[in-house]
Amino acid sequence: MLAARLHLGPERRLQVEEVPVPEPGPDQVLIKVEAAGVCLSDVHLIDGTLSPLYLKGEAVTLGHEVAGTVHALGPGVTAAKVGDRVVLQAGELRRDKLFTRGVDYDGGWAEYTLARVDTLVPLPDELPFEQACFIPDAVSTPWGAITGTAEVRPGEAVGVWGIGGLGAHAVQLLRMIGAAPIVAVDPLPAARQRALDFGADFAFDAGEPDLRRKIFAATGGTGLAAAFDFAGVAAVREQAAVCLGFEGRLVLVGLTDKPITITNSTMFSFFKQQVRGHYGSSPGDVAQLVQLQRLHRIEFSRSVSAVVPLADAEKAVHALEAKQGNPIRIVLKP
Repeated sequence: MLAARLHLGPERRLQVEEVPVPEPGPDQVLIKVEAAGVCLSDVHLIDGTLSPLYLKGEAVTLGHEVAGTVHALGPGVTAAKVGDRVVLQAGELRRDKLFTRGVDYDGGWAEYTLARVDTLVPLPDELPFEQACFIPDAVSTPWGAITGTAEVRPGEAVGVWGIGGLGAHAVQLLRMIGAAPIVAVDPLPAARQRALDFGADFAFDAGEPDLRRKIFAATGGTGLAAAFDFAGVAAVREQAAVCLGFEGRLVLVGLTDKPITITNSTMFSFFKQQVRGHYGSSPGDVAQLVQLQRLHRIEFSRSVSAVVPLADAEKAVHALEAKQGNPIRIVLKP
């Protein structure tokens, strides 16, 4: 079968190549991949900003956002049947350690992939694979950050820095749960317009010299109850921190290896503000989001920026990295 493999080492490279079709073991199924999302985390894995923690070996098939159908069952598996439409959790817990699909073990940038049966989430027939595949991560990560880590409540003022794959969905989800006002911040005009289209109340340029004043004016002088960094940029975190109000929470979702700086730690402490780290989502989040989509509370058709053949995975990665066409999610299709 065809698979897009990341080869580690001094010269990392992504290569689309032929590999054997894997065979499912006990508690596993073989998934025929129908769609797989291309995430900025994949770009960071390729460029070396991120590295697998638990990978055995020097190569891995990328892809942690995966949807498809059950193609074959492992020995003794009864909790799934051939033909089931499913989306896969982005990772699995093994001995109290979180192993990420497409990072610590082979993922879904392939014609077929293995999945532990307890990582399958059923999909309704009306939800296209291209829209379902990125629910794990692109949607479930901001959902977990909003409802879990940040504990956002209705009526709270929130800020979203970075209106890309995660931030665009965060705006939709924040509006759905009643956060208000929603302030989006991004240097790109197209991204700011997208934020407004997706439900933001205000959209500001990150380069505006009086951004803090504008955000406090937009929130009636209170500042933000929660500010989300979806960009993974040190300067963003400093900027977001000074826009927090009393007991405001700065939630770090975007990944970076750069240090965190609080420019005025005395005021940060005086106003009882907090920095909270966030990664991924809880197992129940994906199923919850599928249900919300089925009930038409959210929809993802606008999130599919392009559908690209698996053979062109390298081109898709370059398009995302270069922000060609201002993409939300580029989807690979075997």
